[in-house]
Amino acid sequence: MIRKAKAVWRGTGRDGGGDLSTDSGVLANTPYSFRTRFENEKGTNPEELIAAAHAGCFTMALAFQLQGAGFAPTELTTEAAVTLEPEGQGFRISRSALTLRAKVPNLDEAAFARMAGDAEKNCPVSKVLNAAITLDAKLL
Repeated sequence: MIRKAKAVWRGTGRDGGGDLSTDSGVLANTPYSFRTRFENEKGTNPEELIAAAHAGCFTMALAFQLQGAGFAPTELTTEAAVTLEPEGQGFRISRSALTLRAKVPNLDEAAFARMAGDAEKNCPVSKVLNAAITLDAKLL
């Protein structure tokens, strides 16, 4: 399976801008720039997209784990907070903090913690990130 996205950039790093598109069409010429990345101007940025990918991947991995163990979650809500920090002359993504709130009938805390931890370690996006990953998981 191969998934594709395309970035087009025009101009310099600080004053230029570009857009991102995906083959699925979910992103279609979505703007990104220095200002959307570092100054919160409307648009997206690579770190936001990584956060979305990590939250989505982890949550789906956990849903499959729960299903395999015979549990049907009512709701799994995950937020991923990706940290971008200076490193040398550039930047690096240093961490992705996952916050999970889950409603899973008949599931005990120990099994929940084990399955959430396993999903965090084994979802494909966790495996590709070279960053510290933390998980704050609560069964509601």
